[in-house]
Amino acid sequence: MTTNGGFEPVSCTPVFCGIVPPHILDHLAQHEDQALSDSALRTLQHDSAARTRRRITAVRTVAAAVTAPAAPDSAPHRTIYDAGHGTDLPGTEVRAEGSEPGQDATVNRAYAGLGATFELYLKAYERNSIDGDGLPLNASVHYDVNYDNAFWNGEQMVFGDGDGVIFTDFTSSVDVIGHELTHGVTQYTANLEYYGQSGALNESVSDVFGSLIKQYSLGQTADQADWLIGEGLLAPGVHGVALRSMKAPGTAYDDPRLGKDPQPATMADYVKTNRDNGGVHINSGIPNHAFYLLATALGGNAWEKAGQIWYDVLTGGELQATAKFADFAKLTVAAAKARYNEGEETEAVLKAWSQVGVHTA
Repeated sequence: MTTNGGFEPVSCTPVFCGIVPPHILDHLAQHEDQALSDSALRTLQHDSAARTRRRITAVRTVAAAVTAPAAPDSAPHRTIYDAGHGTDLPGTEVRAEGSEPGQDATVNRAYAGLGATFELYLKAYERNSIDGDGLPLNASVHYDVNYDNAFWNGEQMVFGDGDGVIFTDFTSSVDVIGHELTHGVTQYTANLEYYGQSGALNESVSDVFGSLIKQYSLGQTADQADWLIGEGLLAPGVHGVALRSMKAPGTAYDDPRLGKDPQPATMADYVKTNRDNGGVHINSGIPNHAFYLLATALGGNAWEKAGQIWYDVLTGGELQATAKFADFAKLTVAAAKARYNEGEETEAVLKAWSQVGVHTA
């Protein structure tokens, strides 16, 4: 097992989880190119302050989650705002639900990504928006200057434009949009604590459903999917294909400016660290890989059987906020048995966790 200690953990509330891991921004912040380091430092400083400001929002929105869900609505309620490169949210309204696309491609991509996320949850799992009760989906684009992140703040989505050198516009990947909105689903359901293995599960659940949203929107089977998170987000010239790979954790990027992808695929390489809230963006590679193995073993559309098992666990009420990988794995076995009996689905779940070194017995 790898150890990477000596640093204080970065605080993160359940309602502020940016798509770009702190270890990437930390690496960029030390770069000799001042433009790159300034953008990374600005993003890190903003994210740290935002986490502190939104603690009250976390308590308020999680408390609101106890309300009974309404019957699924057939359409989302989206509003897109332009932050005008400032930090006051939400900004100026630029597109409302049902209006035609405008000339700003960023606005249009955000609108479409919110819709794709709403549709997957509604059509596949009969969930009415993020909270299960028709929560309006709001997003602000063009946030801050050269802001290298996208995040869900407990109430809405926020997208930076990137610095144009390392990162492109953060609306460019629908799986990124789905990932961040799924932090909202977790917030309203299991509310997994954002530290250590429970935090890595929080990140992994967002990666799983972010990838499923992309696959659903493209009509891809598990075998056709690329299983990348943030594909298209890295600018030309960066040595990498995405932020993370569920198929092959640890291979998404290897760039002198970003460093090398540190994600492990199995418990044999689990990273013990105080950085990144105990490695939440790093060790999420392990449950990510387990899901990939399950989905490809079952074949067909990954959101149907594999995704349904994960969704049952996330929303079933038995997943504790401090759950570890083994706790989550055992619940997936129970969920598979409850829905599919002792068939191939349950056997595939058991095998997937065994392949990544997580015990279910």
